[in-house]
Amino acid sequence: MTEQPHRTAVRNVRVFDGRRLLPAGTVIFEQGRIVADTTTGQARVVDGEGGVLLPGLIDAHVHLYGRENLEQLTAFGVTTALDMGSAPPEFVDSLRGIAGLTDIRSAGTPAIAPGSGHSHIPVVGQRGLVHGVHEAAAFVAERVAEGSDYIKIVVGSSGADHDQATLDALVVAAHEHGRLVVAHASNQAALQKSLLAGADVLTHVPMDRAVDAATASRIAADGRIVVPTLSMMEGIIEQSAPPGARYEVPREGVSALYRAGVPILAGTDANVAVGVPARISHGESLHHELQLLIDAGVSAVDALRAATSLPARYFRLDDRGTVEPGRRADLVLVDGDPLQDIKATSSISRVWCGGVEYPPA
Repeated sequence: MTEQPHRTAVRNVRVFDGRRLLPAGTVIFEQGRIVADTTTGQARVVDGEGGVLLPGLIDAHVHLYGRENLEQLTAFGVTTALDMGSAPPEFVDSLRGIAGLTDIRSAGTPAIAPGSGHSHIPVVGQRGLVHGVHEAAAFVAERVAEGSDYIKIVVGSSGADHDQATLDALVVAAHEHGRLVVAHASNQAALQKSLLAGADVLTHVPMDRAVDAATASRIAADGRIVVPTLSMMEGIIEQSAPPGARYEVPREGVSALYRAGVPILAGTDANVAVGVPARISHGESLHHELQLLIDAGVSAVDALRAATSLPARYFRLDDRGTVEPGRRADLVLVDGDPLQDIKATSSISRVWCGGVEYPPA
């Protein structure tokens, strides 16, 4: 990799700072951080040519299988990825902190019900088995010791599921360790169980029946977060064609959640595992996810926030998600204005990950 310049100035850019679009200006970073001093000095100057500079995008639901996934994510401007289930911990650790590539956080091994469809997933399926309340605290302690950044619980898997008491115990144990709980909940029963248990983040959105206004209001009032993964929901219907499944159901659910004021985060469930109901590309799919969110009624500015400042806020990533001094120099320069046409997010001209340009010169 070619040595990166000490100081870089990106001038003549309109900046979406993670909250709003600012007038044209200059952003300067050095040693991997955005700085307040805007004098170019000896900086390498990059002409943004009137494009829009975004915070590095965050995919709030992926699955990782190797370094190639990080390469794919970075190439599409996804500078942070939240892995929702990979194992063993040595594998996860091998993907952490690689300079110039997507930075990850991970749930490590998720909690899985014995006999469920997810229990058959290689490696993860057997490592994640929780046989009842008596194993909940130990399971969470093991994940924390392995370095899991949050705890993922698969709720509502086909074939078998955690009982409510076990689910409750897993959530309590995770909170005692200061970890957020992410609950896989792709049907109404799983959603209700997850809400009753007090899960912090709900990933996926029910496909059997749309989230109604009353449930959406409850989720908002309880302060829950939703990562709907519409790319996966759409992919399941297109690639697996479950009988009677309609994409309108999850889309209507997201519309109801958004109207109720539930924070919506952009996540794709990107994965390439054999046997999954839908294969979703790493990186490219996040741009499609933004389009699907807008199609579900999310405003363009909130769609951009869903892939930048909001996941950083709710997953406690205080050093990224916005373009301001002191934050990581995770930046994506795009042609066009994504607030006018969200497809502009995929018209990428430059990507910096922790101040390192990708691809390296």
